[in-house]
Amino acid sequence: MNADLTIRLGGAELPNPVVTAAGCAGAGRELARFFDVSSIGAVTTKSVMLEPHAGRPAPRMAETPSGMLNTVGMQGPGIDVFLQRDLPWLLSRGARAIVSIAGTGTAEFGELARRVSGAAGVSAIEVNLSCPDPADPGGRYFADDPASAAAVVGTVRSHARSDVPVLAKLAADVPDVVELASACVEARADGLSMINTVRGMAIDTRTLRPAVAGGVGGLSGPAIRPLAVGCVFRVHEALPDVPIVGMGGVRTGADVVEFMAAGASAVAVGTTNFSDPSACARVLRQFTEELEARGIERARDLVGAAHGEGVGA
Repeated sequence: MNADLTIRLGGAELPNPVVTAAGCAGAGRELARFFDVSSIGAVTTKSVMLEPHAGRPAPRMAETPSGMLNTVGMQGPGIDVFLQRDLPWLLSRGARAIVSIAGTGTAEFGELARRVSGAAGVSAIEVNLSCPDPADPGGRYFADDPASAAAVVGTVRSHARSDVPVLAKLAADVPDVVELASACVEARADGLSMINTVRGMAIDTRTLRPAVAGGVGGLSGPAIRPLAVGCVFRVHEALPDVPIVGMGGVRTGADVVEFMAAGASAVAVGTTNFSDPSACARVLRQFTEELEARGIERARDLVGAAHGEGVGA
């Protein structure tokens, strides 16, 4: 049996539901040595900003139980280099590109959306809402407040080309993820990506100092998968018609099945790429085997199965 793996994210059609998570594969070059990047659904690029950024000082990463803590920051060459070098390279390999953008304010997000959507071949824009809001005196992230998140998403949507889907990337450590998701959809997000890393901390017991510079970092990996699956389930239950890219600790094809059953249309592979750079190809192969073993002819029929939809109906 050859299952139909195609899925849709807003107006974008992808050949299969396996994509990379932003920040875990650069713009695809690092992974291209290990597998054909055009074979997966899409490559989500590392968040790009208007200007070049050096990122945060070392140490930037620390291993944690079943996960990783990072404070890499928005290191990158800026939008000019990305559009002139990185995006053309990725598209020349036949890959689909979901471009993650990060801004220091609403206006910057709008300018990034305008420039990215003006480039030919972009499948979607992912809005990284886990950036500090300069208008908030407490330094909260845009994702911490539904109104702030909605303002960013609305600006991106108004500046992006109408045929380029806009995906709002949500955090889990917020008062109400469903309220946040609803606000973004009302601001005309075409879909949602969830979840981003969860803020956490590790202490080096030898030095008795924080294990990463800045103290608090973003926790990713298998430790957060149950949290991520729960968020996807709740948001799909509230917004069943909104496509979701699920992510958080994905390591196997069975993990893809779990996220899709919770309500995700596509599933991103992130942290495991650092230890297994061929993980996306392996996860896609395992996912296909999972479908064949279950006799499922279309991948999209898995979406919402845990809610009694599709194959779960």
